[in-house]
Amino acid sequence: MGFYVVGIGGTGAKCIEAIIQLASIGLIPTNKLRILFVDADETNGNLQRVQTSLNIYRQCYQILKGKHEECPWMTTDIESYRVWSPFTNSNTDKKLGSFFTYDTLTQTNKPLANLFDVLYTEEERQVSLEVGFRGRPAIGSSIITQINLERLEEEPWRSFINQIEGDASSGSGAKVLLCGSIFGGTGASGLPTIGRLISNKLERDGVRESVQIGCIFALPYFNFPKAGADEKVFASSDLFLLNTEAALRYYREQAQQFDTKYLIGNQSFEKLGEFSVGKDTQINRPHFVEFYAGLAARNFFCENPEKGVHVISRNQAGILKWDDIPSVDAIKSNLINAVRFAYIWLGDFEKQLEGAKNKGVKELDGFAWFDKFFQGPPRMMIGPARRNLPDLSETSQQEAIKIINNWCEDFLRWLADIHQCDNEKIELFKAREHFANSNRLGNDKFSDLFFDDARGKETLDKDTPVELKNTLGALDISKFGEPNQGVTGLAKAIYVACKL
Repeated sequence: MGFYVVGIGGTGAKCIEAIIQLASIGLIPTNKLRILFVDADETNGNLQRVQTSLNIYRQCYQILKGKHEECPWMTTDIESYRVWSPFTNSNTDKKLGSFFTYDTLTQTNKPLANLFDVLYTEEERQVSLEVGFRGRPAIGSSIITQINLERLEEEPWRSFINQIEGDASSGSGAKVLLCGSIFGGTGASGLPTIGRLISNKLERDGVRESVQIGCIFALPYFNFPKAGADEKVFASSDLFLLNTEAALRYYREQAQQFDTKYLIGNQSFEKLGEFSVGKDTQINRPHFVEFYAGLAARNFFCENPEKGVHVISRNQAGILKWDDIPSVDAIKSNLINAVRFAYIWLGDFEKQLEGAKNKGVKELDGFAWFDKFFQGPPRMMIGPARRNLPDLSETSQQEAIKIINNWCEDFLRWLADIHQCDNEKIELFKAREHFANSNRLGNDKFSDLFFDDARGKETLDKDTPVELKNTLGALDISKFGEPNQGVTGLAKAIYVACKL
């Protein structure tokens, strides 16, 4: 079966960021996931950040190829189409009036020009849309409807639709998930419009029944200061609830293009910093609502959700605990496994490997975990088995360390951010105590990273980096799949050893 995600606008990009992070630790267990970003503002800071995370993921996936049941790390191949903007192939100046040749209409089709005047103010016709649709769904929907999925002359839509139809025609079927906000501009205009265009195209081509189309509707969960006096057309968080009510009425009465719908929001709004009209200054910290969006994607892709609307609630407003998470056993286990690995890798192993590079591997030779994965010092008498192991000083080994470091940093950055809500207590990981710690790890901290640890005191006392290292020598690395030597083999072994 083919799996596809379309992230529309800044919130859609942030939802995909969560999906990527969850996929990296085995919580979106598909063989292949294809991603398409839709945004009129291609320099959007949220979009740039998720693309950075995707690049980090792809690099890590490439060096860790080789799967086994005990190591659910980097098991999903994620492919991304290029970002689509309705202005990508347009020669206009990215204004609504120019896009629809308003000046020409006033001369050649006066009635249509008059209708344009009724629907859009002069400011809306003339404002630059290079920063997106400025919180105006009426602007965005009119432009996005220009996608021609019938002729399929435009990439990435040609490849996207052809791939879906190929999966549907082969009998394996496909799942397509759209995500974005329904209270802003790009997401609110793009979700219903693109969903309808895709559904209609598949219906006309006779494969709609073989494709499940889902949607994650992000309801309001943040607000921001008002724009300055120099901005005439802009997004206003004061209108979010009104926009949401109107959108939900539409989806209830008319939107039949989605089989499964997820509604995710929060009654407490996170206050963002300075107002941003768009571009690279529009970069908002990840939020736990997007974490839930990632869990909704897991439900859609990996389970068989019923058609209709899906919602979720917490046990208590203002606080998020493990018991508030669906499928908590699997999700908690995988998250804790990944956090423990990232901590011990950055706080211990990476530092020792760096020291060995600078001082010579003799510093680590004789350590059971080192001898299992690397050659010994030059001119040293070593057994035939170790002669075939990689040399830590090799360029490929040093590059692998950097790639794994980058993933650990990015994963912990995202997880720390979703714990930093001003009006919420997030009691999953003890992020405030430990995530900002530059040393990241001490023998007395390894067993104290998360809430609701039900293990006994004796077990907790033994949960140290030293004890973990002692287990690496006994692991059967042949089960890991290739590559299982050098830095990548070591990383896989540590990941497995970090599982509770």
